[in-house]
Amino acid sequence: MALKTPPMKKRLTQSEEFEIMKLVLDKFLWLGFGIMVFGLYKMVTDTLLNGIGWLIAGIIVLLLFMIIIVKEYEIIS
Repeated sequence: MALKTPPMKKRLTQSEEFEIMKLVLDKFLWLGFGIMVFGLYKMVTDTLLNGIGWLIAGIIVLLLFMIIIVKEYEIIS
């Protein structure tokens, strides 16, 4: 019985990898923005403290977004 060799994995070009990463990071950006808008809504309709909690959660998501971009693309200022 002969052993099968696993098929070679397809490599993505740098532009294909960048396009996929843009799609993923775009979702983080919309999620963070949506959470912050929900926080503003909660500040108006509910308690101020509850809204601030949601705003902080949105800020954390956007900070994670920024960290992923800096680590992935090695952006150095």
